[in-house]
Amino acid sequence: MKDVKAGSKKEQTRERILRAGARAIRKHGYEGVGVADVMREAGLTHGGFYAHFASRDALLAQAAEHAGVESVENLSRAVARAKPGEELMALVDSYLADRHVEAPEQGLGCALAAAGSEVPRQNDEVRRAVNRRIKDLIGLVERQFPDWGKNAAHEKAMAIVASMVGALLLARAVGDPQLSKSIRKAARELIRSAAG
Repeated sequence: MKDVKAGSKKEQTRERILRAGARAIRKHGYEGVGVADVMREAGLTHGGFYAHFASRDALLAQAAEHAGVESVENLSRAVARAKPGEELMALVDSYLADRHVEAPEQGLGCALAAAGSEVPRQNDEVRRAVNRRIKDLIGLVERQFPDWGKNAAHEKAMAIVASMVGALLLARAVGDPQLSKSIRKAARELIRSAAG
């Protein structure tokens, strides 16, 4: 029984580290993630890191995976709350919401928009994790179409995800709140017309 409790405590600790790592990626990008900072954010000492991860790269890959799962889960909740027939736009509205622009480090924040440009310079493990999460996001969008599973729905879903991520990236980059809102509004309108 003691081992089960120790194992679950270790898993809880690992989960805290992954949440802190995911927040750090969203807030600082991959290059800005330091092991000591992540451990401090998780309420732990730096020395305990290697009991959970073999390297910083292993942390980055698993934190990228964690961030992507959190993002898709949040968007899935938006879809579940939507009225029938409005699921896609509920997903888009949730993704392009003010709170998503203003607090990229939060659980609903998309690590792709926060640090996607850094992914090509990461190791293969991180790139594979991000690739899986991109496919999951495309799949979530695709499932909102009546013809999901067919090539046309997949193509539309890829274009919509690219539009959402690009719009969020630009909305965060501009210093003008009105321009940020206008960018997101234009993306919503484009997606609505493309989806119809």
